[in-house]
Parts: sequence; C-alpha cells; structure tokens
Amino acid sequence: MEIKTSTKFVAELIGTFGLVLFGCGAAAVAGLDTVAGLSGVGLLGIALAFGLSVVVFAYGIGGITGCHINPAVTVGMLVNGKISVSDAITYIVAQLIGALLGAFVLQQILSGQLAGFTPGEWAYGANGWGEGYQNEYGTGAAFLTESVLTFLFLFVIFGATSKWGNSTMAGLAIGLTLVLIHLVAIPITGTSVNPARSFGPAILAGGAALSQLWLFFAAPIVGAIVAAIVWRLLEKKE
Repeated sequence: MEIKTSTKFVAELIGTFGLVLFGCGAAAVAGLDTVAGLSGVGLLGIALAFGLSVVVFAYGIGGITGCHINPAVTVGMLVNGKISVSDAITYIVAQLIGALLGAFVLQQILSGQLAGFTPGEWAYGANGWGEGYQNEYGTGAAFLTESVLTFLFLFVIFGATSKWGNSTMAGLAIGLTLVLIHLVAIPITGTSVNPARSFGPAILAGGAALSQLWLFFAAPIVGAIVAAIVWRLLEKKE
C-alpha cells in the first residue's frame, strides 16, 4: 500500500521532535547537575535517552518511513538508492522542523523555572567544540569524531536493515549503536551525528552554537556518504 507523502512528513517530524525533546531534554533538564537533591542522569543517562529514543521511534514509525529522523541517514539512503529524491527532501524538511519544535518546547519548559532561567552559550543541549565547551577539543578533532561516528552509525543501519540483517532486531541494534556513539562523543562535541538534532537547539541558542552549526551538517553528511558508498561496494561483491 502506497503511503501518502503527508503521512511520511508527519511521521518524520514527530519522530525528530521526540528525539530532540527526549535527548536534549535529558541533557538540559536532568543533565549532569544536582538539582533539589536529585542527581543528574549523567553521561550514560543522556546517551541512553538518545539511543532509546531511536529504538522507540524505530518501532513506532519505522513502517512508515524507516525512521530516519536524521538528515544524514536520509542522505545516506539517497546515495545508496534506497529512497527517491522527493522523499529525501520531504524527510529532511520534516526533520528540521521537528527538531526546531522539539527545541522550542524544551526552551519553554526550561523558561518555566520559578527561580528564573538564563540560557548559556550552548543552551538547550546544543552541540559545539572549542574553548568553553565540554572538554575543549579543537575543530579537527570535532570534525573527525562526527564524521567517523556517523560513518559507523550508517554502516550499522545499512547492515541491520539489509538482507543480511535481522529486521526484527534492527531498531534495537541501531539505538544501541547511538548509545555507544554518545558515550564517546559527548565530552567532545555533545554528540550530533544528526544535523537536525544540532539545528533545533542551535537556532534557539544562537551565539557560538549557531556559528558552529556548519560542522554538524558537514561532518555527519560526509560520514553518511562514505558509509553509503562503502555499503554499495559490499553489496556489489555479493
């Protein structure tokens, strides 16, 4: 049965909205701080929030769109010939809007603190690098991290959803891969591997987060394209 373009659009929008609200929300609301005597979720908790978001939406909207909720995934699928150009454009527009809406809701939640809320330089779980951000890694390390980890993420996606993979376990494998990626990259860039996830918070945070947004588009897309090319070569050898 043919799925309407509008249905695909809404599915990707809601999925990306949820990813940003759950993942960036875990970082910005619970985070690494101690508030009112409650310990923050920490690095592992944030990693799980992003990874589990992918798992739940993979089973929620996977049958509609494949649950990309990530422009890098969509670009990789396009390069690999898995989706049409029109679908790719639909997905990416939906993902960017969904991410912005997720970041906006998070902004409204944070601004509701009775003691007042002043957003920092990289607010709302925004990605970044350099002086003042996390462990202060340089541009080269940030680009390498994001491109290589996106390559591995897409490689797992291609493998798990291929004829060689186990389709019933694909969502879990992909989500757990994202958990592992976050465990490595949170101290470096806050972990993107997803231009939409970076887009929403950066637009609202402005400042350094917005000026550094280019890397979180460029590096994941490079990694995704390389992964798509490598996977196509593997499929041709079959």
